Amino acid sequence: MSKVIYSVDDRGVAMVTMNNPDKHNAFDDTIIKELHAAFEQADADDQVRVLILAATGKNFSAGADLNWMKRMASYTREENLRDSQALAAMLKSLNFLSKPSIARVQGAAFGGAVGLVSCCDMAVGSQRASFCLSEVKIGLMPATISPYVIAAIGQRAARRYFTSAERFKAEQALQLGLLSEVVAEEQLDQCIEGLLESLLANSPAAVKAAKQLVFDVAEREINTPLIQATCEAIADIRVSSEGQEGLSAFLEKRPPDWVK
Repeated sequence: MSKVIYSVDDRGVAMVTMNNPDKHNAFDDTIIKELHAAFEQADADDQVRVLILAATGKNFSAGADLNWMKRMASYTREENLRDSQALAAMLKSLNFLSKPSIARVQGAAFGGAVGLVSCCDMAVGSQRASFCLSEVKIGLMPATISPYVIAAIGQRAARRYFTSAERFKAEQALQLGLLSEVVAEEQLDQCIEGLLESLLANSPAAVKAAKQLVFDVAEREINTPLIQATCEAIADIRVSSEGQEGLSAFLEKRPPDWVK
């Protein structure tokens, strides 16, 4: 059975499920390739409007697979570089996915799994979810996932958890911004359905543009070129087909044509 399951429902919701529960969904180079392929497939499919990243079993993911780590121990620097570049490419494809993404987190999310959660736009965790950036315990560091984790939780928290390797729980993850919502495990799917209802009510083109807008504007100096770019962005989308349909539907008090 595949260790990464990909499916798309009739609403355009893509589900990418890590399916390695006997190993707590730990991942290796093969699973990383499968995840990367799934994210690229969802990104390229115009029918996909939202992606959910989930996992089977009790835990979201234990991070790196033990057997993979054993192999890495004998790798040359060049082999390690190629290995890390494959992981980096997978994370980048998830982080910059053109559609909204939601992580469904139950149980433990350790090491690289914290990177996966950080790359998603939203993350819903169960009350028993827990997290650990455990790399320094074995003489390593969370280098490849660091851009995404730092963006999610901030520099101060990253300085603590990168160096202490403390395990922290769902409520702390919520305070740090790593999780968007914390609910009882039996309410995970209900909470995600609420998010899907909100997302699917919106213009697909506008959602895509709004997500890109965050990347384009974040941490930039507010100056004349940035202000001009945002003015041009709103002017462009107002005259787009979905912009015109959305405005017409609002004024005519009817649902826009993207609402099924």
